Amino acid sequence: MNYSSRNPALSLKLEGWRSRLLLVLLCMMFLGLAARAAYLQGVRHDFLQQKGEARYGRVIELPANRGIVYDRNGEALAISTPMESVWASPPDANLSATQTAQLAKILRVDKKEIDENLSDNKERGFVYLKRQVSPKLATAVTALNIPGVFLRREYKRFYPAGEVMAHVLGFTGVDDIGQEGLELAFQSSLAGSPGKKRVIKDRAGHIVEDVESIRLPQDGKSLTLSLDSRIQYLAYRELRDAVQANRAKAGSIVVLDVRTGEIVALASMPDYNPNNRLGIKPAQMRNRPAIDMFEPGSTLKPFTIAAAIEAGKISPNTVISTAPGSLTVGDRTIHDAHPQGDLTVAQVIQKSSNVGSAKIALSLPAEKMWDMFNSVGFGAAPHSGIPGESSGRVRPYKTWRPIEQATMSYGHGISVSLLQLARAYTAFATGGEIRPVTLLKVEGEAVGERIISERTAKAVAAMLEMAVQPGGTAPKAQVPGYRVAGKTGTAHKQIAGHYAANIYVSSFVGFAPASSPRFVIAVMIDEPSAGQYYGGAVAAPVFSKVMGGALRSYGIVPDSPPKEWSDPVLSAPEIKEEA
Repeated sequence: MNYSSRNPALSLKLEGWRSRLLLVLLCMMFLGLAARAAYLQGVRHDFLQQKGEARYGRVIELPANRGIVYDRNGEALAISTPMESVWASPPDANLSATQTAQLAKILRVDKKEIDENLSDNKERGFVYLKRQVSPKLATAVTALNIPGVFLRREYKRFYPAGEVMAHVLGFTGVDDIGQEGLELAFQSSLAGSPGKKRVIKDRAGHIVEDVESIRLPQDGKSLTLSLDSRIQYLAYRELRDAVQANRAKAGSIVVLDVRTGEIVALASMPDYNPNNRLGIKPAQMRNRPAIDMFEPGSTLKPFTIAAAIEAGKISPNTVISTAPGSLTVGDRTIHDAHPQGDLTVAQVIQKSSNVGSAKIALSLPAEKMWDMFNSVGFGAAPHSGIPGESSGRVRPYKTWRPIEQATMSYGHGISVSLLQLARAYTAFATGGEIRPVTLLKVEGEAVGERIISERTAKAVAAMLEMAVQPGGTAPKAQVPGYRVAGKTGTAHKQIAGHYAANIYVSSFVGFAPASSPRFVIAVMIDEPSAGQYYGGAVAAPVFSKVMGGALRSYGIVPDSPPKEWSDPVLSAPEIKEEA
């Protein structure tokens, strides 16, 4: 049956013009879409590229390898080892409870910590879950194949010498940025600069294409120090043993090369391990030889004597009356720990007479003493390259009262660092010149500045030799086979603005071989409390052991017939001093 003939509605047909209009509209729509596609693909290609990159393109950082730090002989002191850090993209990391538990177990962190890191940073595309994990743990994380959790290559600093070099080198933080010591001082050159490249990642975070290299990484520059690892270890060991044996609060030692001004060793106690810094205290990180100031006591007497010789006031054989072992200046009285009678200037150094030193100082204009202290570097930073080094304290001479000038002659009322004191003594070891000090290796001899005449320098050096002979304050500073020159210091320590009766800073500074000095060594023991406190008993033995090892290590020819370390030296009468 033909239903269309019976139902007119079923027989309606679209009018011709309407069908043609519909066809034209459809064609125009397709043409518009094609034109739009051609426009976007051809003319606005950058637009689509940007949209795609916004979703899947990333600029990633290429870490630079931090420069290696070497000692003067090429031994590595600080190196960077590659590590992996675990990070996540919170929008892409939808971890199940099982995955979170597995990841937390591998990383040794709390599950709650992972959940909080991801939930609190949903708007961010990057969050660390654990920094610098071992290769074994990194492999285990990769094996979990958790979407949105990735590894990132980083570098961790390692210090092979540990505590021995800690105070000089310092350390870097988790971001490989210097925090202390030379790592901080030379941060810009050691760090280099990271590179960057643009990549395309899939939704799982895997790199599927390297688009372009924006900047290549530039590794940091290596650094060669003046330190000698052999001498550094020797200095560290002897200082540590002395601090422990004397139950001291702290200690410091400096070894300088007389010819170049290079710091060959620099150690401090208490120490710390830069490879494991958990629980360390600020006091352990202090680079005491360069930072801590102290009153140097009798180690300052040679400079007072040198100033007086330069001024023509005395000669080594000038006789000074020190009887009855005390001197009153104004309302204050200066004492000798071991009263003497008439002493030559050389014996004032040998016996460490406070009265003799004070009388010599008071014969000088204050300005002359101040000029001497200033010329050897007291009151000014030594510019060694160590961060935070102290400049010490020397008050303007116009403010000095007579009693202050007198006590300053034997190191009270003036503050110096051990590094400053060691550098100052090079004036007597070089024939009157002061040279810059440095922690970087230098080639050849350094250019010095003359501050006293060669005649004066040799005269004081001869006095310093007497101080380490029997009858002086430091026979325990002798080194078998070598002539040694040096001076002890035993200064009362200031506590809350007053000199404590039984708390001392014990020190010794000297050089050898005396005929042609190669090294200056300064030792300071802070608050020895095991019974001995004189510089000749506490600090001088450290000097002897370190100097002996350094001279033998460098093959320095002995300048004195070998002597046995026998009873006449070990049991020589102890000359007391308290300054």
